[in-house]
Amino acid sequence: MHFDIMVGSVLGASEYVAEAILVSITEAGHTGECHFEPAISVLNKDNVLLICTSTHGAGDLPDNIRPYAKALETIDLQGFNAMIIGLGDSSYDTYCGAAMKMETLLLDAGATLLSEPLHIDVLNHPIPEDIAVEWFVAQLAKVSGK
Repeated sequence: MHFDIMVGSVLGASEYVAEAILVSITEAGHTGECHFEPAISVLNKDNVLLICTSTHGAGDLPDNIRPYAKALETIDLQGFNAMIIGLGDSSYDTYCGAAMKMETLLLDAGATLLSEPLHIDVLNHPIPEDIAVEWFVAQLAKVSGK
């Protein structure tokens, strides 16, 4: 399997999570690529689309992934498989709002989620890579049969 990891990040935590997930992907014998400036042009039905985004402001998407999210509103993702990892702070009522927006966009465009999205509360998990990798390895075992 190949994973295209689309990263939405303001302060870098999502980038660290994405890079840790990429290590897990390669250790499991799969391939992947982190896209820190996500672009629709790399979408490929043969690849798993993994969104890894933080939330900032009032539940907003990070600036670097906004154009990608806007483009998702205009395309058909029937036949695409996806996974979502969101980072947020549960002390805000917009906790993981960006990940929830991405989930809605993917589902509205026809993508299939391979698992329930992971929402990481950075208040309880100050090193979000650890819980993300644990979750991802478990999900990968389910979807790949390994």
